[in-house]
Amino acid sequence: MLMTAIESLPIAVILWLTLAVVISGFIQGALGFGFPFIATPMVVMVVDMRTAIITVLLPTLATIVITLVTSGPLGPVMKRFWMMPVYAALGALAGTWLFVAAPEAPYQLLLALIIIVYLNLDRIARGDWPLIKRHERAFGPLAGAAAGLFEGTVNVAAPPLIIYYLALGLSPAMMVEAMQMCFVVGKTTQFTVLTLHGGVSSAQWLATLPLCVIAVAAGFGGARMRGRIDAAMFRKWVKRALAIIALALLAQYAYNAWHI
Repeated sequence: MLMTAIESLPIAVILWLTLAVVISGFIQGALGFGFPFIATPMVVMVVDMRTAIITVLLPTLATIVITLVTSGPLGPVMKRFWMMPVYAALGALAGTWLFVAAPEAPYQLLLALIIIVYLNLDRIARGDWPLIKRHERAFGPLAGAAAGLFEGTVNVAAPPLIIYYLALGLSPAMMVEAMQMCFVVGKTTQFTVLTLHGGVSSAQWLATLPLCVIAVAAGFGGARMRGRIDAAMFRKWVKRALAIIALALLAQYAYNAWHI
């Protein structure tokens, strides 16, 4: 089993996990999101979905903390979006319970379809969704809970939050900070449920700590790039990242279905 000890894995698998963490950590640092949606499909190529989520969870949490540390003051974003982590926590609680109860459900396919629909709406000039701007507080619970739900089921919380925050027209810096607030709460909730009710032992979590160190180093490297990206370029990169997320999720779903 993968999580018995990192050192006991074949060298090829260790190198693959290291590569996945380095790439994912750098992108997380540069964009403020991205670690789980890149790392999870890569890791699931060598292990099952459950083990991949366990492997990626703490390194993801580590890079979230690094992103928060390098993002500047949180006061303004906390004042405006302080309820979003609450919605995310509730969604993550429900999503993780759902994953524990039904780990084989096609969650990746559902999330991929949601992203594809959004990107196609955006291509025909509806992606700004002025209705969300006019009713920010009404759509907040939906976006936060959806992010938490997908956090717990497919290990990817970013797409619902990206759609919501892009529609609000947030600056890159505020968008990154707002997402991290939800990410840290969602990941902590996911970790707690998996530990208490998902059968994940402390030894399994400890086995992922070397990957956390690698993720932190890569995250700091990526964070140096973030300040050089202007708002227009950031928005373009985010949408391209969403397209990659959708493709990765579809590939992950197809891979899992092929190996059933």
